[in-house]
Amino acid sequence: MFTFVSKFVPELLSKHHSIEKPSRRAFRLPVLRLAVLLAVSLGSAHLSPGLVQAQNLPTLGDTSREDLSPLAERKLGEQIMSFVRRDPDFMNDAPVSEYLNRLGNKMLESRQDARGETSYNFEFFAVRDPVLNAFAFPGGFIGFHSGLILAAQTESELASVMGHEIGHVSQRHIARMLTSQKNDALIPLAALALAVLAARSSPDAAMAIATGGQGLAIQKQLNFGRDAEREADRVGFQILRESGFDTSGMVSFFGRLQNASRNYNDNLPPYLRSHPLTSERIADIQSRLIDERYRQHADSLEFLLTKARVRVLQDSTIQGLMDASTFFDNQLKSGKLEDQITARYGLAFVAYKRLEFASARKQLEQSRKMLEQSTVYKGMLSYSNMYVDLSIDILIGDKQTAAAVKEAEKGMRDLPLSRGVALQYAEALLADSKEEKAAVFLRDQIVLYRQESQLFHLLAKVYAAQGKQAAQHVALAEAYGIEGNLAAALQQLDIARREKDALYYELSVIDAREREWKEKHKEQLADEKKRR
Repeated sequence: MFTFVSKFVPELLSKHHSIEKPSRRAFRLPVLRLAVLLAVSLGSAHLSPGLVQAQNLPTLGDTSREDLSPLAERKLGEQIMSFVRRDPDFMNDAPVSEYLNRLGNKMLESRQDARGETSYNFEFFAVRDPVLNAFAFPGGFIGFHSGLILAAQTESELASVMGHEIGHVSQRHIARMLTSQKNDALIPLAALALAVLAARSSPDAAMAIATGGQGLAIQKQLNFGRDAEREADRVGFQILRESGFDTSGMVSFFGRLQNASRNYNDNLPPYLRSHPLTSERIADIQSRLIDERYRQHADSLEFLLTKARVRVLQDSTIQGLMDASTFFDNQLKSGKLEDQITARYGLAFVAYKRLEFASARKQLEQSRKMLEQSTVYKGMLSYSNMYVDLSIDILIGDKQTAAAVKEAEKGMRDLPLSRGVALQYAEALLADSKEEKAAVFLRDQIVLYRQESQLFHLLAKVYAAQGKQAAQHVALAEAYGIEGNLAAALQQLDIARREKDALYYELSVIDAREREWKEKHKEQLADEKKRR
């Protein structure tokens, strides 16, 4: 299924999907790069149009199922994500992830059929890359480049990208591409047969027919990409409208993309583009705005704080932190309350990254005090982990571990649904040398969240602190198994079996897991061999 991607997508990516010059921080893993190319080939941060009324029609049959069923699509997405999560540029930041998922789920709730007939559990995440881009993996995994989050001037603009990518997933564009690709494969074969016949009378005509057949097949693939983009734009527009955002945000973001990409795209003829011309897409969305009543959407403070965190996380080098600090210092000069709150928060995060914990605490307290005094924004504390997350990190970094435990306990009471705060509680217990309490908490969490690999990573740290070597390696094996790194998981099981403190129960778990993962690993290798 990667044939088309490996042949044509690198060129399309460099010419049509990178709004800025290709990032020097591009994904490092070859397989991950291919995975991103697969997703990007069906639409990235360059939003585009989709089937609207058909969403509510009954399913009468779908030829794409023959090539990639919804279940297989989800499995493929999970396999790709196992590589993404191991990449150094994957932004594993709880506040950013929780904000993106809260925003995405709000949009999905406004239009339940956007989840597709299989009701995918969508996952939204960020990667560290200054290029303006976003992408959708099969099965409901949607990623955003840090550069795109920073470029979005309003929450409605970010939501417009999110709606567009949801459109790609709900319309199953990857599965449909496979069907189209399979059918298009007959075109060059037919052309080749005609070329053989024509060669008897005219070798030049034979060459022309063969070349034309291949060109037609490629053109059909490009046309499919353009149609998929239009579909995703139309679906995204409707989701954006029904979830209460300003639909003109899609047009304003398109305009910015057009200006940013002018030097890279405008010298190409339209038929060679994998996306329709940005001006065409702007016109398409503008025509939809004619009958829309203007709806102003106030940006949430959480959106502004997310941008502040991303600005620091995108580049945490000495120079990067200096640039971020200068940005926040300039923001402080604004008379707007939200800018004051956000700038103080950003400066607190910069100070934390510089290990200046006293300064970080002071800036965070000032930001929080302004927030609590605001009748407009103080409600954010009831659902967002932005402040408690940074507060716990600062306390742990400053070796105030007992205070960090208390802060985390309060955070869990106030935000019982925050997975980030729960993980920080375990980290605080471990930092405060409460290994047994941390172990009990983590084991209870694992019962509820079996597929959360970070729980096993933390449990491995706890066992290491307790000197339980076999248990430590078994926990690491479980973490790697969840992440899809079965070779590493099997290696950890082998190490655990040889440890002197391995008990009968642990040996039984090792044997059972080894049989299961060896079989899965064999299947993975067979699948990879088929794709080559």
